[in-house]
Amino acid sequence: MNLSLIANDDSKPEAQMPHPQDNADLIIEYLKTLEVDYVFGVPGGAIEPLYNALARSQAAGGPRAIIARHEAGAAFMAEGYARETGKLGVCCATTGPGATNLLTGTASAFADNVPMLVITAQTPLPKFGKNALQESSCTAIDTVGIFRHCTRYNTLVSHTEQLNNKVISAIMSANRVPSGPSHISIPSDILRQKPSENVKIKAERLKQEFTLTDNAAVEQLTDMLSSAWRVALFLGKGCGSSIDEIMEFAELTRAPIMTGPAGKRWINGFHPLYRGVYGFAGHQSAEETMKDDTIDLVLAVGTQITELGTGGWQSSLLSDRLVHIDSTVEHFSRSPMAQLHVCGDLKSIFQQLNENVRLGIKWGRTWDAVDPVKQNYLDHHIPSTNHGYQIRQNEPDKCFSNDIPLKPQRIATEFSRRIPSTFRIHLDAGNVWSWFTHYFHRASAKGHYHIAMGLGSMGWAIGASVGNALGSNEPSVCITGDGSYLMSGQEITTALQQKLPVIYVVFNDSALGMVMHGQRLGGAEQIGFQLPPINFAKMAEAMGIEGIRVETPEDLVNIDWKRLGEKQGPTMIDLLVDGEEIPPMGQRVKGLANESATPGG
Repeated sequence: MNLSLIANDDSKPEAQMPHPQDNADLIIEYLKTLEVDYVFGVPGGAIEPLYNALARSQAAGGPRAIIARHEAGAAFMAEGYARETGKLGVCCATTGPGATNLLTGTASAFADNVPMLVITAQTPLPKFGKNALQESSCTAIDTVGIFRHCTRYNTLVSHTEQLNNKVISAIMSANRVPSGPSHISIPSDILRQKPSENVKIKAERLKQEFTLTDNAAVEQLTDMLSSAWRVALFLGKGCGSSIDEIMEFAELTRAPIMTGPAGKRWINGFHPLYRGVYGFAGHQSAEETMKDDTIDLVLAVGTQITELGTGGWQSSLLSDRLVHIDSTVEHFSRSPMAQLHVCGDLKSIFQQLNENVRLGIKWGRTWDAVDPVKQNYLDHHIPSTNHGYQIRQNEPDKCFSNDIPLKPQRIATEFSRRIPSTFRIHLDAGNVWSWFTHYFHRASAKGHYHIAMGLGSMGWAIGASVGNALGSNEPSVCITGDGSYLMSGQEITTALQQKLPVIYVVFNDSALGMVMHGQRLGGAEQIGFQLPPINFAKMAEAMGIEGIRVETPEDLVNIDWKRLGEKQGPTMIDLLVDGEEIPPMGQRVKGLANESATPGG
C-alpha cells in the first residue's frame, strides 16, 4: 500500500506558558493556547478551583465561563461551539450528579465525532473510599468507569505529576481521527496544587491533524472510473472540508448527487445535479437514482453508513457497485460488500481524481452515458428511462396550504424561503427531523444546517444553538418540539444572560409527536404521548424574553427574521402546528420493527 502523509503544521515556534498559580490555571492556559473562547458548565464545590481559574482568565481577556442551567445543556453548548468553530468544545461539571448529568451530551458528541474536552471534578483524594458527599471514585459512583464507553480518552488524575501529560493526551485524542470527546476527572485538591514543572509546548502540536491517504486505492478508483459510464455520489456529513472538490468532480462527471439527512448541509438544495435525501424522511427522486441500474458506480463519501442515513442499510446502496471513501477506517466495517474502500484525506483524494478526470476529458472521455450493452438491453426490455430527475416531495400541495392549524410542510417551506442564509439552523430530535429533512431546502451550502442523529438526544438543539451563536457571532435558530422544550427549555435563559440572538421555534401540538405517530404507524398501543396545552410565548415573556405566537399563515409570513437576528437577546416563536399530519418517518417505524424500510416512506 502506497501511503502519503498529510499534516497541518504551521511550524510555530516553541512557547513557554506563563507561570500558573495552580493546576486549574495550567488547564486554562492550554485552552488559551488552543484559542478556545469558552468553557461551558455549572459551578459546584469540587469544581470550584477551575472556576477560580476561569475568573482570573476572564479578567485577563482569556477563556471565560458560560453558565448553563443543566450540565447536559452545557455539553450540548460545547458541541455546538465545536461544530461551528472547528475548535475544541470544553465543558465541565462538579463531582457526583454534576458529572453524570454531562453524560448524555458527552455520548452525543461521541456518536457524532465532535471533539470535546470534558472535565469533571472529584472529591479530594484523602476522602476517597470514605463515602464522602458526591464521591465519584472507583469505590463509589465510578464516574470514570461511566464515561469509559463514550469517550476517545478517559482518565483519572491521581497525582499532580500526571496532569500535564494527561491533558496533552486528552486534547490530542479528541482531535485525532475519529474525533470525539476526551474525559479527565480531577480531584479538587489536585486542581489547587501547583504544577509540578514548567511547561513548554508547540501550540500547533495539540491541533495537528495527520491523515494517511491510500494513493494505490485512489489509482484503482481512477481505473474503475475509466471503464464506468455513469457515476453517482452519496454524501455524508463528513464532506465539509472537501465539498468544493467533490462538487467539481460531480460536475465534471455529471454525477447525480444524493445525501443523507446530515449530509444535506453541504449541498445547494437547488443544484441541478442534486436528487435529494436518501434515507430517513428522504425523497423518491433519490431512491429512484439509487435504484437506477444504468449507474455503474456509487461513491459513498464521508458517511458512517448509519441506519437513518442509508434507509435502513438498503441493498440499492450497499451493493457491489459501492465505493466507500472515508477518512475513518472503522466506517468501512459497515460496508464490507463494497467493491473498493478508499481511506484518506477527502480533499486530497478528490483533487487527485479531478486531475485524472480532467485529463480524460481532454482526450475525449465523457460520463453520464449508458453502457452500450446496457442500452441494448434497455431498448428491448425496459421503456425509455428519463435521467433528468428532480427532487420530488411528498404532498407538495401542502407546502402552500393556508389551513389552520398550520401544516408542518408549509412551515418548513416558508422557513426555506425566509430565514437568511447566514442564520444557523439546529434541528432537535423528533418530528422536526422529518419535516425539515424532507421539505427544507436552501441554496446555502456552507454547513449552516445542523442535525445530531448519532444519539438522537431530545434537547440537543436547545443547547447547541447557544454554543453555536457564541462561536459564530451570527443568529442561531433552534427548531424543536414542545416535548423537547419542556425537557430542556431552561437554557433559553442562558441565551438571555449572554445577550445572544438565538431564535427558539417550538412546534406546538401538545404531543410527543414522533412517539404518537410511531405508535400509530407501528400498530402499538397509544400511550404516553399527550402533553398539556401550553402557551410558550407567554412562558418566555415571564422570563423577560420576547414571545411571538404564530397561529395563521399570515403570522408565519410576517415573522421579521432580520429584526430578530439583530436583537441582543433570544426570541420565542410559538408555532401552533397540525399534529395530525403524518411525518415522512415510515422508514424509522419499520426499522424499529426490524423490517426492511423504504426511504421516504
